[in-house]
Amino acid sequence: MSLITYKIIAGMLIFITSIVAVIYPIKVRARPEHRPSLEAADAFASGIFLGAALFHMLPDAISVFSTTLGDTDYPLAELFCAFGFLILLFLERLSKCLPHAKNSMNALPYMITLILVIHSLIEGAVLGINTTLETASIIFLAIIVHKSSESFALAVILNPTRLALKHVILIVSLFSLMTPLGILLGTMLTSIELRSTQLLTAGFNAFAAGTFLYMSTLHHINHHERMHETENLFEFLFLLAGMVIMAVLALWA
Repeated sequence: MSLITYKIIAGMLIFITSIVAVIYPIKVRARPEHRPSLEAADAFASGIFLGAALFHMLPDAISVFSTTLGDTDYPLAELFCAFGFLILLFLERLSKCLPHAKNSMNALPYMITLILVIHSLIEGAVLGINTTLETASIIFLAIIVHKSSESFALAVILNPTRLALKHVILIVSLFSLMTPLGILLGTMLTSIELRSTQLLTAGFNAFAAGTFLYMSTLHHINHHERMHETENLFEFLFLLAGMVIMAVLALWA
C-alpha cells in the first residue's frame, strides 16, 4: 500500500469515527426528557478535557519547546497554558460584572469549539506531513483514539447552547472534516519543515490546554451545582471516568 493511499484511508476512518461518536449526545439533545443522561455526558466530557490537557496537550507542548528551544529554561508552555486559563476566567468574570457583557459567558462554548477545530486541523497536518508509513501509522492510531472522545465532548458542550439542532450537526460535521483536511494540507507541505511552525503548534497546544483546564474545573463546577450529594457524586464519577480514559490513552499516544 502506498503512503498516499494509506493517508486517504486514514482520513476516511477518522471522519467516520468522529461522526459515530456524536450520535448519542445529539440524540439526547433531541429528547430533553433524558436530561440526567446529558448531565452525566457533560461531566464525562469535562473529564476528557481535563485528561487531554494534563496528559497530552501540555506535555506535548513542553516537549516541543524543550527540543526546539534547548537553550532556554523558561516555562513557555506553562505560560501559554496559564494565559488560556485566565482568558476564559476573565470572560466569565466580565459577564458577571457587566450586564451588557452577558453574552461573553454564552460565547465560551463557541471559543472551545473553535479551539477544537483548529487543534483537529493541526492533528491532521502532523499526520499528513510524515513521509514514512511506520510513523504515519503511529500518529494515525494516536489521532483516532482521541478523535472519538473529542467529537463526543464537542457535541456535549454545544448541547446547552441556543443553536438549532441542524446547526449543531453542521458544526460537528465541519469538525469531523478538519483532520482529513489537515492530512491533505500536511501532505501538500511535506517538503517544508519550519521551526516556527513547530513552535506555533506547541504554543497553541499549551494555550488550548489552559482553556480545557478551565472548562473542566471552574466552569464545570459553577454550572453543575446539585441540590443532592448523590447527584454531585454521580457526575464526579463520570468526570473521573473521562479523565482516566485519557490517562490510559497516554500509555500509547
